[in-house]
Amino acid sequence: MTTIRVWQGDITQLEVDAIVNAANSSLLGGGGVDGAIHRAAGPELLACCRQLGGCPTGEARITPGFRLPARHVIHTVGPVWRGGDHGEADLLASCYRNSLRLAEENGLLGIAFPAISCGIYGYPHEAAARIAIAELHAARSAGSPLREMILVSFSADMAELYQRLLP
Repeated sequence: MTTIRVWQGDITQLEVDAIVNAANSSLLGGGGVDGAIHRAAGPELLACCRQLGGCPTGEARITPGFRLPARHVIHTVGPVWRGGDHGEADLLASCYRNSLRLAEENGLLGIAFPAISCGIYGYPHEAAARIAIAELHAARSAGSPLREMILVSFSADMAELYQRLLP
C-alpha cells in the first residue's frame, strides 16, 4: 500500500529515493526549488543535466542525487500559468504522471514532490494542489514499488492547503 503525506520544509533535506525538481526546460538550474536542488546536489548535477539536452514541459528526466540525501532527482518542467486555457492542467498532471512513471521504472520506494509550477510560473495554488493530489491518488499498477509519496511545501500555507485537500 502506498501512503501519501505532507511535509513542510526544505526538499533538499529529505532522505528518500527521489526528490522531484520543478525545473526549467534547460535543466541547467534556476531560481526557487530548482536553484536550491542544484546548489545542494553540487556541480555534478549540472554536468549530468547538460548531457540530457533539456526537457519539454510536462515530461520528466532522472539523474543521480549526487550530494543530496536523496538517491535520485527527477526533473520535470511544469507549465507557466497563462490563464488556464492553454492546456496548463493537462501539462501539470503530466509532470506528476511522468515523474511517478520514472520512479516506478527505476524501482523507487519513495518520492517527494514540491509544489510544481506554484512559484514564479504562477499556477494558482489550490488548482495545482488538486491536480497533484489527484495524480498521486491515481491507481498504481499492481507491481508498483512505490510505498511513499510526499507532498513537500516550504510554506505553512501550502502545507495547510495540501492537508485540507487530502482525503
